[in-house]
Amino acid sequence: MSTNTRKTIVITGANRGIGYAMAKLCQQRGDIVYALCRKSSKDLDSLGVNVIEQVEIANQSGIDKAVSALKGINIDLLINNAGILRDEQLSDLNKNTIIEQFNVNALAPLCLSHALLTNLSSGSKIALITSRMGSITDNTSGGRYGYRMSKAALNIAAVSLARDLTEDNIAVGIYHPGYVQTEMVNSNGVLNNGDISANEAAERLIALMDNLTMSDSGVFKHSNGEILPW
Repeated sequence: MSTNTRKTIVITGANRGIGYAMAKLCQQRGDIVYALCRKSSKDLDSLGVNVIEQVEIANQSGIDKAVSALKGINIDLLINNAGILRDEQLSDLNKNTIIEQFNVNALAPLCLSHALLTNLSSGSKIALITSRMGSITDNTSGGRYGYRMSKAALNIAAVSLARDLTEDNIAVGIYHPGYVQTEMVNSNGVLNNGDISANEAAERLIALMDNLTMSDSGVFKHSNGEILPW
């Protein structure tokens, strides 16, 4: 995808964090942005992009709302960014939060991508924002059962998408954004956890998506370009 050509980009979870940063970056460079979220934010409203609220992607009604709002629109890039993080440990295992993360982090992006397939055409791209915490090889610390399991599930779903969409010439990118300073990893509201800012992560991710081709469709990458292990 050339940065010199105006593209139509759909981003989930666009009201804050990395999603908002990507929406801002794409809007600034002239893309047509559809920002999907449960509830908009002041910052998102100020961008002047197409905001679609009440999109809870873990619910069929939310997916239906997105499909209805995007009817007839050809999507060049679908960025599945929305996700949640909970914290289960072996000493405090919570089946409900594990299921919740599976629904939001793994199943919802697959279902939304499937629901919007008619909006995609040859040359379109799908990006899935995952995490290296979904890597089995990279798991050296344990814990975070629901998040790790849901992101591993998202990774394998993304690879299947890449394989199934090869004949349609639709490339699928699988990206770990890095350890980003967002509200997700800073429950106290102070962004003191994280190695890079949301803006830097967004710049890296969009650059990878711009350069995504069928030759690296289905490859698991860090936002810095490093290929990550499964």
